[in-house]
Amino acid sequence: MKHLLLSVAPTSRNGDFVYLIQNASTVVKLVLLLLLAFSIISWAIIIFKLMEYSRARKNGGKFLDFFRKNKNFSEIHAARGLYGNNPLGEIFRFGYREISQQAGSGQKLEKLDLDSLHRALLRASTREITRLERLNGFLATCASATPFIGLFGTVWGIMTSFQQIGIQMNANLATVAPGIAEALIATALGLFAAIPAVVFYNLLLNKLKVLIAMMEDFILEFLNLSEKLR
Repeated sequence: MKHLLLSVAPTSRNGDFVYLIQNASTVVKLVLLLLLAFSIISWAIIIFKLMEYSRARKNGGKFLDFFRKNKNFSEIHAARGLYGNNPLGEIFRFGYREISQQAGSGQKLEKLDLDSLHRALLRASTREITRLERLNGFLATCASATPFIGLFGTVWGIMTSFQQIGIQMNANLATVAPGIAEALIATALGLFAAIPAVVFYNLLLNKLKVLIAMMEDFILEFLNLSEKLR
């Protein structure tokens, strides 16, 4: 009975993930640490971007309702800060500044240059889109790179297993199983980092498209209202 217990204990321990990671080669450990870092950073970015897009859409919607009800540029500009940091408020700020510059340069509002105003609004929109796209590239990099990093760890682990076969001159399962197991852990962790990055990158991309459409509609409304000032 004692002999049976002793023979079972090492086998169960060899199948334990923590034990396999602790006894993995240095290269595989570095691969696992790199994949873990990718996963942690990508999840932090996912949470931050979801909150940022939700806040931008919520505050932008409130500002748009106020814009449609008020239609007085001076009052809207004064109350813009009440609706937090939102892309529509920034676009309005650029448009209002362009109108103020044209009026301050001696031009009458009857001769408002709508083409210049449109370009100013587009510049503001581009600036906001660039800001909202920030950090999304890391998710795309994580989604494309981590499976290959995990595959590298897998290949390295299998190479180690074959080296053990050559050293021990023994090709039984007990010789090769630990190396193959640690190799497959690297593959699994690579997929664990890549799959959420792919899913949430596409989700964030769709949310960004909604915000871009909101900005485009706001630019048209701003121009239509500005045209009435002529």
